[in-house]
Amino acid sequence: MQTHDVVVIGAGLAGLRCAVELAARGREVVVLEAGDRVGGRQRTDRVDGFTLDRGFHVLNTAYPAVRASVDIDRLKVRAFPTAVRVRRADGSMTTLGHPLRHPQLLPATLASGLATPRDLAGLLRWFGPIALRPRVAVTRADRTIGEGWDAAGLTGPLRTDVLSPFFSGVLADASESTSDTYVRLLARSFLPAAAGLPRDGIGMLPRALASRARAVGADIRVGRAVSRLRRRENRWEVRALGEGRLLARDVVVAVGAEALNTLIDMPVPATRGLQTWWFAAEEPPASAILTLDGAREGPIVNSLAISATIPQAAPRGRHLIQATCLRAPDRVATEADVRAQLSRMWGPGSASWELLRRDDIPHALPALPPPMRRPSPARIADGLYLAGDHRETPSIQGALVSGVRAARSVLGATVRR
Repeated sequence: MQTHDVVVIGAGLAGLRCAVELAARGREVVVLEAGDRVGGRQRTDRVDGFTLDRGFHVLNTAYPAVRASVDIDRLKVRAFPTAVRVRRADGSMTTLGHPLRHPQLLPATLASGLATPRDLAGLLRWFGPIALRPRVAVTRADRTIGEGWDAAGLTGPLRTDVLSPFFSGVLADASESTSDTYVRLLARSFLPAAAGLPRDGIGMLPRALASRARAVGADIRVGRAVSRLRRRENRWEVRALGEGRLLARDVVVAVGAEALNTLIDMPVPATRGLQTWWFAAEEPPASAILTLDGAREGPIVNSLAISATIPQAAPRGRHLIQATCLRAPDRVATEADVRAQLSRMWGPGSASWELLRRDDIPHALPALPPPMRRPSPARIADGLYLAGDHRETPSIQGALVSGVRAARSVLGATVRR
């Protein structure tokens, strides 16, 4: 029987960040991961020469927790254009771009018919307070994002054709029922820097964290599914595949929200699902800009030619395109539905695209209805702690912050013992 200071269950972003913090402060840490590699939902595969993430991911390099956790430069992040290409109900395609980052798109933006004076005034009323005084804005009463847009008078095409479909993909929520405060904070986080992906996929982020954790002494073991967790006297007993019984003074449970009740007695937080389709094309797609279907004529919420920004994501002479849909038990898109909508969004040439893979992710993100919850306590019992984005906000930032908070809670309890 092995005895350890801390056992961390789960080698996703929260678990790895927690392990870094604990090991760096002298704790003896073992991380048990059920999968065959670290990363949790942040995984990347090579398929026939293509770099496929498990679902469509975007890394916001402006997140403070990301910058505090890894060396951004080593990830070789490639930023996507800060613009959207929108299909209108009449079948026309229009483009909106960030006026400072893409000044060449300003004429197209002004001519799009999407940025009407009324909607721009509503956007300013909705976003202005949190952009200028975020701490004050956060203390105000929360509501759903739909109610927030209504109150701001943001009811025209900028909302219906751009903001609503865009945030549907970001939040895995087409009902506009996510916390308005959180969505405004999320929008504000994209101001300092453009979002993109590491050159070799989102899996590089957890790999960098795991490397840092090992460098400070954490022992990370994959293929170690935990089947039982129970309290025995003043220690926690952990049973894991390939390990038998382990004892630990402290345990941090850092598994996905959907798996919590397999280890501890607590309600499973609500989650939202996504489905991503990966296609290979012989001819370059029409645009490198994120494409939305403002007409909502199909299951796709966004589509992007990844290799237009990251050429290494596809073999030479070929191109990689993702199409992401919302996923629910009663709403799973079919290939016929997806291809029909791709034809409207990208043109008839998309009919020849080769389907590489479909990723169904039923628990892609925790739900975050209003009021935006304050951080949930990491410690839930003597020597037992929780970490994960379901304890903070549904984001990479939330997962990393949660890992740090859990580690500091463990360290604080140690001092008090």
